[in-house]
Amino acid sequence: ILNNQRVSGAENMKIILVFLFIAPLALSARAEKDYSSFDSAPSPETKSRFAMLDDVRILANGLLQLGHGLKDFVHKTKGQMNDIFQKLYIFDRSFYELSLQTSEIKEEEEQLRQTTARLQINNEEIKNLSQEMNSKIEDLIQNKIQLQEKVWGLEDKVTKLAIIQPSMQETKDISSLKVFVEQQDNHIKQLLKIVEDQHVQLDRQHNQIMELEDKLNHIELQDLAEDSFTGEQTEPEATPFPVRNATAVTYKSDGAAPDCTALYNSGMQSSGVYTIKPNGSEAFDVYCEMKFGSSWTVIQNRVDGSLDFNQTWDAYTNGFGDLNEEFWLGLNKTYAITKQGDYILRIELQDWKENKRYIEYAFSLGGPKTDYTLQLSRISGSIPNALPEQTELRFSTADRHVDIINDFNCPENYLGGWWHSECEETNLNGKYVAPRSRGRLDRRKGLYWKPKKGRYYLLKSTKIMIHPTDLKSFD
Repeated sequence: ILNNQRVSGAENMKIILVFLFIAPLALSARAEKDYSSFDSAPSPETKSRFAMLDDVRILANGLLQLGHGLKDFVHKTKGQMNDIFQKLYIFDRSFYELSLQTSEIKEEEEQLRQTTARLQINNEEIKNLSQEMNSKIEDLIQNKIQLQEKVWGLEDKVTKLAIIQPSMQETKDISSLKVFVEQQDNHIKQLLKIVEDQHVQLDRQHNQIMELEDKLNHIELQDLAEDSFTGEQTEPEATPFPVRNATAVTYKSDGAAPDCTALYNSGMQSSGVYTIKPNGSEAFDVYCEMKFGSSWTVIQNRVDGSLDFNQTWDAYTNGFGDLNEEFWLGLNKTYAITKQGDYILRIELQDWKENKRYIEYAFSLGGPKTDYTLQLSRISGSIPNALPEQTELRFSTADRHVDIINDFNCPENYLGGWWHSECEETNLNGKYVAPRSRGRLDRRKGLYWKPKKGRYYLLKSTKIMIHPTDLKSFD
């Protein structure tokens, strides 16, 4: 803009100089013409004087108009210059603020790099310490074995000398050895506790290092990051469910056991497919998961998306799938088990970063006349609750939806039968979607856990199972 205005001003100055140069020449030519006709024209002095005054007036008028034009041009140019300087000031200020933000980002990045380096050093030190402690523990275990052998030998001697009064020295030796063995046992227990604490600390530091590396490398896998359990409390114990195509054994009992827990108490303590016969029901097969010192009856299992869970009402009522792979046990069978007494409902979840979480509810399940109404009350867990509590939730499928919210069929639009209350909540029977699938619509049709206030957790595997409890059922 400044260059254009400078060029325009220069051109106007050129026009003024040309006009000032040409005007005297025109006046001079006009005067010579008047003098050349002096002899023939009457009253030459009077005519020449008036002609020159007219020319001067014309020139003065032109110069006056030109001056006004220059004055307007100067004012206009000053306004444009002020606008330009104001915009330049705003640009300089924005550039200065951007420079400050860039400096802060660089400082934060440097701090993150330093923290990562310190954590890596600590991690190596702890690993070395853990290896040394493991080596010491192995030595202690060997010493304990040797001492136990000596104690056993002494016990044999004591048995042989039961009828003979042992000497005072032998009694002291036996007592001292027993005290030494007890001290060694306590020492080994303390070392084992220290090793466990070190492993926990190593895991925490490893997670911190991974998070810092993600920030430094600017990983753009936002779907995966949003749909993970990172940063939450981990489950202390988790038993993997058999993977697809794994060989499982079917155990046939006498058919009298009402559920998997009764089978476990009768001596069946291996996970697998068993036949049970709840009170007042026909016998049928279930998958029993042996864990936590008991056995749980699995009613739903999803591991790889090999089974389509977008099924009809009849399918969800009677059950579908393979008990050794992915399956839904069936509402009728689940109701037959739970009507025998009070049960706990346990839901185990695994995200695409292999993190595992769980949640447990006290629950009641209605029969076919109530559309298998489910009512929940949270007991414990390592993930925020995503299912309404103390609320009657009716089961529905695409071909039999009992509740329509704003004329919107939840099972039909979000796929899979479930106890829907709102179309935004958790649906563990939805479409199996990998984390690469983008778009809100696809994710909401997927297998996810969605707390009331929180983001979607896209899941890789789920397992729902039940176990009898002494807790009183609620109204």
